[in-house]
Amino acid sequence: MEIKKELPEIFEEFGDMRKKSFMQAYELKQKNIPFIGTFCTYFPQEIAMAMGACVVGLCSTSDETIPEAEKDLPRNLCPLIKSSYGFAKTDKCPYFYFSDLIVGETTCDGKKKMYEYLGEFKSVYTMELPNTQSPIALELWKKEVIKLKEKLESQFETTITEEEVRKQVKIMNKVRRALKEFYSLAKSEPVPMLGQDLFKILYGSTYKFNKESLSEEIHALAQKIREEYQENPNKYPKAPRILMTGCPIGGASEKCITAIENNGGHVVCFENCSGAKACDREVDENNPDIYAAIAERYLSIGCSVMTPNSNRLELLDRLIDEYKVDAVVEITLQACHTYNVESLSIKRFVNEKKGLPYMAVETDYSTADIGQLNTRMAAFIEML
Repeated sequence: MEIKKELPEIFEEFGDMRKKSFMQAYELKQKNIPFIGTFCTYFPQEIAMAMGACVVGLCSTSDETIPEAEKDLPRNLCPLIKSSYGFAKTDKCPYFYFSDLIVGETTCDGKKKMYEYLGEFKSVYTMELPNTQSPIALELWKKEVIKLKEKLESQFETTITEEEVRKQVKIMNKVRRALKEFYSLAKSEPVPMLGQDLFKILYGSTYKFNKESLSEEIHALAQKIREEYQENPNKYPKAPRILMTGCPIGGASEKCITAIENNGGHVVCFENCSGAKACDREVDENNPDIYAAIAERYLSIGCSVMTPNSNRLELLDRLIDEYKVDAVVEITLQACHTYNVESLSIKRFVNEKKGLPYMAVETDYSTADIGQLNTRMAAFIEML
């Protein structure tokens, strides 16, 4: 695949992909293609894809509908939950509107209860996600994966074959490899692209419905960036290299990336859900028990809902070394209790084991703290 557009245009297209795909979603619905709405990277996409469904993320990252959500939900609740619920309640999210089934997982307590209210608007199915990664938990999660398959077969009157599941596993593994190839370009020094552009691709790619062509598109983009970098490796001056970790980000919370890069730093790696955490591991295609392989891959995600959360530390350890990171910035959303509590162990790990500076930022989806964010980031980066 040859990419003829210039890189800035491509980055912007991916950045606007959530909005750009509304019409594509409408066209797919006219063809009676099922839509499964999800809220988390723990959702085993391959199962839904095996019945020909489109999988779409419903997490909203805007404060537009939060006032409406707060009529039903506590004000001191995570903004991601309030925003997502608000867009559903007001019917302002086309993806929620198009979803034939919404699948949630028992990650945090706020989401679990929010799913009950969502059931008043749409058909909702909740998977019981274990909060540990033990062999017993893995067996439980495998059963939940199979129960999801049976739920989809029952609701949509279809049959999900093992052959089709394995086909979708291969497709998604190719997507994961392509995304890893792409974001690994940021290992270069100087950087070949800004963190803002890197994130636009990672986030925007989740709203590309044709997963078979997505991997080739990402490969082609990576090649174009490599070629331009060879011609002009000094497009961006050297700067402190920042790894970003913590809560899911996107939309309004991208202000944190902007604050870092407007004040002298480069975000070279995202450990968050939209970054390495979502595509670091693949499903074992050679496992004779494909449902066990899918369960193992998804349960291994190092989210703060897991206790203990050794997989997150293992991934951070590798990323810090591979990307030659100078500092770590953790973004937590207000009232996200698991990430806020776990931030102490991340700080200790970064400071004591890796010997690097660490800064925690607690924020929401408003613009009220942009000035403070810029001041703090400027001071932190100057210290580096």
